[in-house]
Amino acid sequence: MRFAVIGTGTVGRTLADKLVALGHEVTLGSRNKDNETAVAWAEQAGPNGRHGTFADAAGFGEVVLNATGGTVALEALRAAGAERLAGKLLVDVSNPLVFSAEGEVTLDPVNTDSVGERIQREFPEARVVKALNTLTAPLMVDPGRLPGEHNVFVAGNDAGAKAETVALLGEFGWPAESVVDLGDIAGARAMEMMMPFWLRLMRAYGTAEFNYSIRRAG
Repeated sequence: MRFAVIGTGTVGRTLADKLVALGHEVTLGSRNKDNETAVAWAEQAGPNGRHGTFADAAGFGEVVLNATGGTVALEALRAAGAERLAGKLLVDVSNPLVFSAEGEVTLDPVNTDSVGERIQREFPEARVVKALNTLTAPLMVDPGRLPGEHNVFVAGNDAGAKAETVALLGEFGWPAESVVDLGDIAGARAMEMMMPFWLRLMRAYGTAEFNYSIRRAG
């Protein structure tokens, strides 16, 4: 399958590496066609790895993964082009983190909106699913790094798109029973609001190698 990964940061490259390792074709998209990070990634990725602009990537991919920062996600996807996103599964992995000069973290948007919802509103013909934003990049693609069962979450309006996302997560190593469906795309609000707490946990533990494990009675 052909994938577009929008964003060249650690999350984007980690997802792209895993997809190539699974035998998929990937175009890593950035603002500029000759982005040094994207070019270097494509050179080491082998014949199934490519690089290009956001528009190049979105045009190439049958599935689009948004791995940009949440505060610039809409700008990046506008550059990708609504016509190139229409009808496609668009997995939003972003978080709208805003860091103050003092290092305090807030979210924008928050409470009554989310990046996931904003993407779905602006690109109504895309099938947006929020996923993978609540854990560190290595665990996204290799949940076996942690012992025992732990969870990942999805939210989106399109049941078929969520099923496709669960299947993709399965390729990454996530058992279907470990995926918690939080309902429609408004569930992205709760998923994004987990991140300030996650950052506090990271400081408390001194590592990002942890995840949530949900238990229920019965």
